[in-house]
Amino acid sequence: MLIVMAGLPGSGKSTVAEGSATALGLPVVSVDPIESAILSAGIDADQPTGLAAYLVAETIAESVIASVGGVIVDAVNAVEPAREQWVKLAARRGIPIRFVEVVCSDENVHRARLEARGRQLAHIAEPTWHAVEQSLDEWEPWSGESGAVPRITVDSVHPVPVLVDQIAAFVRS
Repeated sequence: MLIVMAGLPGSGKSTVAEGSATALGLPVVSVDPIESAILSAGIDADQPTGLAAYLVAETIAESVIASVGGVIVDAVNAVEPAREQWVKLAARRGIPIRFVEVVCSDENVHRARLEARGRQLAHIAEPTWHAVEQSLDEWEPWSGESGAVPRITVDSVHPVPVLVDQIAAFVRS
């Protein structure tokens, strides 16, 4: 199975993805460390490194699916073309896909998490709260191919084990 995380920066996607990976016995492919690696290779930041990172993540995810049968992809996936990329991957590999949208309904908690996080990605600055607000403005509705895929929305104000249980039940149904 292909499980694709989606949500704003700092919403808790990576934490929930890691907890879900442990519970479901699946590896995680995360876009941000890939983009940091691309930038560390000397590629200019004004190049489409985000797009390149999504394409590299897709290649890695496809390889992981071929070897272990499933993967969790950790990325913002704010726009329909990004989400459709994963739908097409699942179709190519003939496996089911599920989207997990992570939100944080408490703006103060979301902002505090964002400001406190330090992911040690040498070439990617942590986004500011203003950048998150801009991401929200650019968030595209779930439509097209991704709109037809089963999706659960979880609120990261709840404890991670509760969210992991919800996700595990969702993907097993």
